[in-house]
Amino acid sequence: MRIVPAIALCAPLAGAACGPVSVEQAERACFEQVRQSRPLSGTAAIGISNDGFINDIDVQMNLSSNQGRDPAEVYASCVYRRSGQLPRRPLYDRPDWRG
Repeated sequence: MRIVPAIALCAPLAGAACGPVSVEQAERACFEQVRQSRPLSGTAAIGISNDGFINDIDVQMNLSSNQGRDPAEVYASCVYRRSGQLPRRPLYDRPDWRG
């Protein structure tokens, strides 16, 4: 019977953790998400021996789930989804954006 009161006390706190955040917090989090998300990135390396034969090939590629989408659209929808508000400044107007 003691479990029921504990659940009743914790339920509102759990719901609050899932609620909207301030637009400033959403902008920071979404900016980092968009900044780190590049459509295609990776590295490639080839090792060649002294006699000219390829002895090692290493290719690593990373694909973003936002591939083909406008970063400004991804940013705006992320901010809205997290805060319930549109960004105060569009992505392309931010001085820290290097797209």
